[in-house]
Amino acid sequence: MAKGFFISKAVGIAGIFIGIAALSTIIALSVVYSQERSKNNQVSPTDGGGGTTTKPTPTPSNEPWDQYRLPKTLVPDHYIVTLWPRLKPDPTTQLYIFTGDSSVEFECVEDTDLILIHSNKLNYTTLENGKFARLSAVNSASVPSIRSSWLQTETQYLVLQLDGKLVKGQRYQLYTEFTGELADDLGGFYRSVYTENGEEKVLATTQMQPTDARKAFPCFDEPAMKAYFFITLIHEPGTVALSNGRETGNTTVSMGGQTVLKTVFERTEKMSTYLLAFIVSDYDHISSTIDKVDIRIFARKPAIAAGQGDYALNITGPILKFFETYYNSTYPLPKSDQIAIPDFNAGAMENWGLITYRETALLYDEEFSSNSNKERIATIIAHELAHMWFGNLVTLRWWNDLWLNEGFASYVEYLGADDAEPSWNVKDLIVLSDVHRVFAVDALTSSHPLSSKEEDIQKPAQISELFDAISYSKGASVLRMLSDFLTEDVFTKGLQSYLQQFAFGNTVYTDLWKHLQMAVDTSAVDLPSSVNDIMNTWVLQMGFPVVTIDTSTGLVSQKHFLLDPDAEVTTPSEYNYEWIVPIKWMKTGAVQNPKWLSTKSTTISEMVTGGSDWVLANLDVVGYYRVNYDDSNWSKLLNALNTNHNAIPVINRAQLVDDAFNLARAKIIPTVQALQTTEYLKNERDYMPWESALNNLDFFFLMFDRSEVYGPMQDYLRSQVTPLFQHYKNITGSWSDVPEGHMDQYNQVNAISLACKTGLKECQDLVQGWFKQWMDTGINPIHANLRSTVYCNAIAAGGATEWNFAWGKFKNATIAIEADKLRAALACTKQPWLLNRYLEYTVDPNQIRKQDGTSTIIYIAQNVVGQSLAWDFVRARWNYIFTQYGGGSFSFSNLINGVTKRFSTDFELQQLRQFKEDNAEVGFGSGTLAVDQSIERTQANMKWIEENKANVLKWFTDAPKVMA
Repeated sequence: MAKGFFISKAVGIAGIFIGIAALSTIIALSVVYSQERSKNNQVSPTDGGGGTTTKPTPTPSNEPWDQYRLPKTLVPDHYIVTLWPRLKPDPTTQLYIFTGDSSVEFECVEDTDLILIHSNKLNYTTLENGKFARLSAVNSASVPSIRSSWLQTETQYLVLQLDGKLVKGQRYQLYTEFTGELADDLGGFYRSVYTENGEEKVLATTQMQPTDARKAFPCFDEPAMKAYFFITLIHEPGTVALSNGRETGNTTVSMGGQTVLKTVFERTEKMSTYLLAFIVSDYDHISSTIDKVDIRIFARKPAIAAGQGDYALNITGPILKFFETYYNSTYPLPKSDQIAIPDFNAGAMENWGLITYRETALLYDEEFSSNSNKERIATIIAHELAHMWFGNLVTLRWWNDLWLNEGFASYVEYLGADDAEPSWNVKDLIVLSDVHRVFAVDALTSSHPLSSKEEDIQKPAQISELFDAISYSKGASVLRMLSDFLTEDVFTKGLQSYLQQFAFGNTVYTDLWKHLQMAVDTSAVDLPSSVNDIMNTWVLQMGFPVVTIDTSTGLVSQKHFLLDPDAEVTTPSEYNYEWIVPIKWMKTGAVQNPKWLSTKSTTISEMVTGGSDWVLANLDVVGYYRVNYDDSNWSKLLNALNTNHNAIPVINRAQLVDDAFNLARAKIIPTVQALQTTEYLKNERDYMPWESALNNLDFFFLMFDRSEVYGPMQDYLRSQVTPLFQHYKNITGSWSDVPEGHMDQYNQVNAISLACKTGLKECQDLVQGWFKQWMDTGINPIHANLRSTVYCNAIAAGGATEWNFAWGKFKNATIAIEADKLRAALACTKQPWLLNRYLEYTVDPNQIRKQDGTSTIIYIAQNVVGQSLAWDFVRARWNYIFTQYGGGSFSFSNLINGVTKRFSTDFELQQLRQFKEDNAEVGFGSGTLAVDQSIERTQANMKWIEENKANVLKWFTDAPKVMA
């Protein structure tokens, strides 16, 4: 599953105007991609069909049906499933429903008189035997009868007690008929609604990962319970049915007095339930074929007609071919369908053969889509296609190893996108988007290791919590490091043999280490320890080190890096928070032989310097660690930045800024020393160092945009960004052209955003003029790359007229990407009454789609005027938000972190603790950890302000005079 709550580059940068640039040090505190299933949001679609009963469990017991894991007695072979989604509400109940029947054939591997099969929010028809299911034996063997059947709601089972034993080695079939609600909760089998040419349309779609296949039909819903699936969909004439397999037949039949279509799909490959998909819509599609694989892009008819699927179609084939080469494995399916869903919680979902996307993650429009939108589409397509092998063909046995599945795809998505768009240098951006972003989370004592113990991850809510920045971005970062120190040839050799051995099966993460070790053993790669021993230091303990290099002695040491040095680490580590660290480094511009730090400290004599020589470690930030130096080396590096910044590689210029600011937050170096890394920016034209600086200055805006530091900080940053603003004005012919380079286009947005934010009048006049021209003429003159920042700045400078104009454009937008830009910009207004009204809209699905509720509230909280309004709103509405929006539409972790990241006073800390206490009974779902993270972060912010405010104020006040 792709990164679910995604703030695009342009939208993130636009947020600079309201106090936050790209949010990567703070909002990333928990980028959670989970689908929270609220216990309080139980639905009862119908009372028909015999009346399903439930058997409550007042207290936990040792009964099998009170355990969250399936017993190891039954193994499914195949399912035969027929589903009929109704795209019109029931005339009596006004509910949208689906009906279905399922037959699962399974083998008994251990004698048992109990069948447990997952089921959630399904009502069962009582069959002729008076029970919810019918059991039969394959090959006419004898079969026990069902003694009793009930639904165990807490553990989500259909429980069948038998009056005799199922026999080891024998196969049986279990048949059920059921009804479920086709709800709008974005989980399981659900409905999505959109308007086309003034007509409301409904489609039925799915999101099974991690534990919602059981909402669509009864199944053994664990990733290791792989089986074959025969799917049939019943649907209205004029609609199209899709599933994982190819369509094998489409006939018109009469059912329930209606004429309907019956579409049958070929048997799937052996696969996990969470990768199933079935969709009924009236979409159109475009297609192509590459090496006998059918590639199809499905979307709303107007989107296909406007060519918005063309870019995805053009790059899917080449990316598939790239991964075939990378994995040395032919694409395992005959088709690759990709479909854009209007209501979709995650970024995308890697259903095998039928990948689902948010519209903004698949559809590209030249007029409305920015280069960041285009990059997002390329990387997410690559992420999902990478899963077709790694995750789908070979699947991790249990969710505790989710990090390897998602971390791997989050790493190689950059390789696939780079192959499709080689001029972008997109591989470099993993440093900003993943490494630096997840450092912010992993430097907290409330972080967690990549791999959890299997027994610690049992409940659906615990599984959902794993879909976070650690699993995705830290996973990607350490796998990138591993690939680098092994070399890509050795890494891919081990990967290829791993995929070959475990095809259509399940693994644990150490299986990959074994195959990588075999590749190492037949290569010339020299490691200080085994792959397993090296990687366990990165996988089995949370956090990462700061490596300190003293260039006067050559002493190199490591220490667990914590943003709050006074925080107590209560989580024990068998590795004592020491890592086996690969060090790539250079001396005064010359790359040196790599070194390893395998102990707490060691002496590397080659790192001793004299004269003007300097040392720079962690080249291109391939290692997952920060670097500190002695004062003399820091001074030399700062001098190199100020005199000839190109002597330092561009990624490492971004690294020096990011490391310095975070070392300062951890009180390892003075804060003013970190600020000194920004002095050279007046001469910097590259995107990555500027983005790194803005991401870190973000924190300063958060801490000081309500204090007297804000003015001098604005003055300093305006003086630094003005040369960059003029640079882009010059190379674009006074803003009439678009910069050629991908990164240059990003940095143009940075230049305009920061210039406008810091009060550069020329910039403010420019964006307000463009927006007014749009309002006056109805023709939008603003280039797609610049729309997010221009919309935001113009709405912030305006009033109700500008806001209402933008709201009208948002409501009438037919392009999802354009709607997203407007939705973010509407949060930029400085009018409290408009922001309060906008907050009310976030919990009204007629105004703001459920999938967008979280991010809209966070956008409002980014605005210094909206911060307290958003916090008050979330506190007052928490019970409603949690219970009504708990079905996959709200990322509670993002929400809690998003509305509290500015907190820095004792009063706010007490409010946060009270919020935790007041809602203990309601709960926080996937946001549980985020509440504790927010309390920890607030305490750290309070300490930081107390210790740094005076020095920072003096530095910003004096800096312009120094630079004059």
